[in-house]
Formats: sequence, structure tokens, C-alpha cells
Amino acid sequence: MDAASTVRVRHLGVQAYEPMWQAMKTFTDTRTAATLDELWCLQHPPVFTLGQAGKREHILNAGDIPVVASDRGGQVTYHGPGQWVVYLLTDIRRKHLGPRQQVDIIEHAIIATLAHHGVIAANRPKAPGVYVGDAKIAQLGLRIRKGASYHGLSLNVDMDLAPFTRIHPCGYEGLRVTRLVDEVSRPVNPDAVLSQLLDELCERLGYTARIRTDCPWDHHE
Repeated sequence: MDAASTVRVRHLGVQAYEPMWQAMKTFTDTRTAATLDELWCLQHPPVFTLGQAGKREHILNAGDIPVVASDRGGQVTYHGPGQWVVYLLTDIRRKHLGPRQQVDIIEHAIIATLAHHGVIAANRPKAPGVYVGDAKIAQLGLRIRKGASYHGLSLNVDMDLAPFTRIHPCGYEGLRVTRLVDEVSRPVNPDAVLSQLLDELCERLGYTARIRTDCPWDHHE
């Protein structure tokens, strides 16, 4: 099995944020040169997360939604049901990628996925993420440690956007947020969206073989 071209894809359902974050850190700290990269696909219960540079003043009214200060890059964002989260546990040293290249790959995979659904989207050089017009539809935040990345992306598919009004999304006051169902004005199949997104990510990251599992991470397999 070629570790550089094989990825393990975990479909994890709905998972609380903090246990996943701790698992990602443990995975990254204990991986070896032979460890396969992994993509963790899941949704989170409602949670606001602050990146390393996150400022509490960008949270206007958390209310009953918990706030977690994380070690990812970026400012504040919201995760909730109806939003796909894909965490990329990637040995970027093995892939000969820099952090900026990793971000570009993720953004263009999302853009291509949205194009598959007839939505024209774009990235912005100084504001990581993916936008439809002036509205943000996907968020990015990574952490690089020991030549490997963790955290990843979130794509708004068919979620309640109201919690975004309780924050300055990504630290920008007044930033509009959108979701795929509003851009296509018809129902979408979330599983089909995820499948397309995984195809685009794997193509751009050079994974030619995938191992699927529905089990959470608890040890190196």
C-alpha cells in the first residue's frame, strides 16, 4: 500500500466538536512516516469556534450555543447540522505542499464541487474560504504541526444560517453567509454533495486509492 497515494476516509456522522479536535491532535502527534492520510467527514451539533487569532468581541451573542477556543487558523465561525465538515489529516511534507498550497487545493476542490451543482464560486487571496458573490459559503481553518495538517473545511449545504447573525463571521462585520440550497433554489442531496467534494479533494491531493470506514479514529490502523 502506497502511503502517498492512499487515503482513509472516515464517515463519522454527527460528532461533538471538542472530542474530534482532541482526536485530530492525538492523531497528528502520533502519526509516523508510514501513517496514511485521513479525511474525516462529519457534522457538528451547534457550536461557535474561535481560531488562534479569534477575538471574543466578534461573538455578539452566543446565547445557548457553546463557544470553543480552538488551535486552528482563522477567526470565529459557526458549525451546525446541515453543514459538511471535512477534516484533512494530511502529511503535507510527504505531499511536498506548503500551507498556502494546501489551502488553494481545498478552496478549488470546493469551487469545483459547487460548479458541479451550477453555482459559480470563487476564493479570495486575503480571506480564506469560498464565496458566491459577496456571500461566504465555505469556511477554512488549518493547523500545521510536525509537517502535517489537521482541521479543514466546512461547506454550508442546507443548514440554519441564523446563528451566523450572532457573530462577525470570520471576523468581518456584516459578512453575508449563504448555503447551497439557496444558491440552486432546489433541494440537494447532501450525500451527493459530499461524494463530489471528496472526489475533487482526492484528485487534487493525488489520492488514487481510498479506504472507507464508518468507525471513529482510536488508533493507527
